Amino acid sequence: MPAQIEKRAELYSGKAKTVYTTSDDEKLVLHFRDDTSAFDGEKVEQLERKGRVNNQFNAFIMQTLRDGGVATHFEQVLNPSESLVRRLDMIPVECVVRNLAAGSLCRRLGIEEGRELEPPTFEFFLKNDALHDPMINEYHIRTFGWASDDEVERMKEITFRVNTILTRLFLDGGLLLVDYKLEFGRFDGEVLLGDEFTPDGCRLWDAKTRDKLDKDRFRQGLGGVVEGYEEVARRLGIALQ
Repeated sequence: MPAQIEKRAELYSGKAKTVYTTSDDEKLVLHFRDDTSAFDGEKVEQLERKGRVNNQFNAFIMQTLRDGGVATHFEQVLNPSESLVRRLDMIPVECVVRNLAAGSLCRRLGIEEGRELEPPTFEFFLKNDALHDPMINEYHIRTFGWASDDEVERMKEITFRVNTILTRLFLDGGLLLVDYKLEFGRFDGEVLLGDEFTPDGCRLWDAKTRDKLDKDRFRQGLGGVVEGYEEVARRLGIALQ
């Protein structure tokens, strides 16, 4: 923790992270826990090392994106399980890009898993656990005031920029970036990438075998969840603590 900033009260506890306020009103601490959940919290377990792996994985990805010109809320790693971030006014919309068919896309549209999507698809979802994160479109966002038209365009622009950077990064590690979700927030009038980017919120397959190395290992009872995350980190050259 920077000497001038102190960690203070718990602000929010989600499915896998706890957020704390600090002595700086513009900064928060993200604590990545070992908790793992799926199916809107119906399946929950604690997996040893997961919080540490996700915190360090997220830091590496956020720094990579920042180097690629993407503005994020990430500031610095504080310890193996915690990071310091800017406090954003979060936009209640998830942006999802799919490069290959998997998950809900296959269920909704009857598409076979693994089909290459060219061009990639882009979808909006309302971030609302009680409603099971329903799919929405730009008209919903405009009508209900969740974001301005300019913010919508900015979120789309950043999301596809992230796709360009990370698809290449993972492919260099012998991995396919199947799909992922991003969340955004406002800071000093600017839209920044917020939340996290870890195998909890994306799908990653081995490029040759198509073995799953993401949270689908937990959803589908495949075992070796944290080991899969650690394998991805190893391929990216992340030195986990």
